[in-house]
Amino acid sequence: MRHAFVRGLLAGLRVVWPVLSGLLVAIVALGVVVGLIEGWSLQESIYFAFVSGLTIGYGDLAPKTLLSRALAIVIGFSGVLVTALVAAVAVKALGTESGAEDERE
Repeated sequence: MRHAFVRGLLAGLRVVWPVLSGLLVAIVALGVVVGLIEGWSLQESIYFAFVSGLTIGYGDLAPKTLLSRALAIVIGFSGVLVTALVAAVAVKALGTESGAEDERE
């Protein structure tokens, strides 16, 4: 069952890869813009983008200006979309495998 799930997951990710990669590029680009506004290094900017996008939010880096705060909200929404997209593909792969297993029985 695991092998079939992984195959289904990878097949689903291949289908949604253009959207997923676009969202990831947007998260990184917005993080770099926020970093430039706030005066952070490139590493700090990308770190902030993914910590915010994955809704972890450690709080060690926090935007101060209104524009960078607004962009951080967009990063958060993009991260939620990434999580939802991957979860949907995983559920689809699991559901497809469960249906195939029921047919075999």
